[in-house]
Amino acid sequence: MAKKPEQTREPATETLAQYERAKQLIPGATQLLSKRVELFAPEQWPAYYSEADGATVVDMDGNEYVDMSYMGIGSCVLGYGNNDIDAAAKSAIDSGVMSTLNAPEEVELAETLVGMHDWADMVRFGRPGGEAASIAVRLARAYSGDETVAFCGYHGWHDWYLAANLDSEENLEDHLLPGLSPKGVPQSLEGTSVPFHYNEIEELEQIALENDLGAIVMEPIRNEPPEPGFFDRVREIADEQDAPLIIDEITAGFRENIGGYHQKLNIKPDIAVYGKALGNGYPISAVVGREHVMDHAQESFISSTFWTERIGPTAALATIEKYQTENVHEHLVEIGQSVTDGWEAAAEKHSVPLHTSGIDPLPHFSIEHDEGQAAKTLFVQEMLDKGYLATNSFYASYAHTSEMVTEYLDAVDSVFETIGTALDRETVRQQLNGPVAHTKFERLN
Repeated sequence: MAKKPEQTREPATETLAQYERAKQLIPGATQLLSKRVELFAPEQWPAYYSEADGATVVDMDGNEYVDMSYMGIGSCVLGYGNNDIDAAAKSAIDSGVMSTLNAPEEVELAETLVGMHDWADMVRFGRPGGEAASIAVRLARAYSGDETVAFCGYHGWHDWYLAANLDSEENLEDHLLPGLSPKGVPQSLEGTSVPFHYNEIEELEQIALENDLGAIVMEPIRNEPPEPGFFDRVREIADEQDAPLIIDEITAGFRENIGGYHQKLNIKPDIAVYGKALGNGYPISAVVGREHVMDHAQESFISSTFWTERIGPTAALATIEKYQTENVHEHLVEIGQSVTDGWEAAAEKHSVPLHTSGIDPLPHFSIEHDEGQAAKTLFVQEMLDKGYLATNSFYASYAHTSEMVTEYLDAVDSVFETIGTALDRETVRQQLNGPVAHTKFERLN
């Protein structure tokens, strides 16, 4: 039986040994950078799970944790193993996952998504989010006939995006994390993707002045709200350049409203891209757009066998229905606000120099101190000992209850007391049981 959070945890011997084996067999140890142990608490974070249900995760050594961190890197908005979504997926399996013919659920999902966007006409599907963003960029370039993409935010690992770092590996530092190398990206793509900062409209204006834009790609929000008139001017520039405006909803979508955050901001893009929350852990992504742009999929070859499997669209339909019938976004906002309020109260109480940001369902904090990264690592370490997967970001889910949040914040209060004292005494690093967490993409061995 799994060890409950309030019980003594067993050393994560098997779990961490599995990670060491992985580093010898899998370059970078995991398929997803965000799941690297080194980004949380090196030599301590339990890399592998044996079970996940609701908001709890069990590692390979039988230790049970309440997940107050990423909830499947933002993909499991309804919680792990949601019965309704799993039942829909099992039904799809029973009906046959793949065939020479197409799954009718993709047509139903397309109708559902078009119906949610009064500006949209057509949909294409993928599975990973970064893949869908690349589909959107291909469609935009096919429509516009121009190559240069002006972008803001994080949009995946593909060549079009990493090309921004060909002339300087610092270009993407403000859009995810430092150290993203463009090795393997053709040098001929240099200058085809140019970053600008959120709310810095003059940067986009300068890019448009110097280039014929093929697309403008943006997240609708991440750390801060848009300044008045910012998106109006973005839309104007897109129209002036006849460059499709692509809004990447992979992170923000379905969290503060049913659909994309751009709808809350009254933005009318040419394409919106969805992933993560769309399938509650089942792989599915969608490119929703205007017909005059989307129809270029018939002129540019965009095709894949596994975009036609049945489980993804079926899970997405069930997930959207759950969002609609249970107003999931209202719960996410309430839970996220409670967590942020609790962080701030505990930080003030224990003199931890904390800065919080992010939308309500996706808050995060930074410790504004020279030893801030070490203090964040200590937070992760101490919360693990209390039975929590916790870091400086929190992805609210429908499985998180107010009781869970209360218990979590009690633990946070205790750990912030430890951190506040350690910062005051300059003993943070001495209290760590392993190295400080990484802050950038780097080799592991």
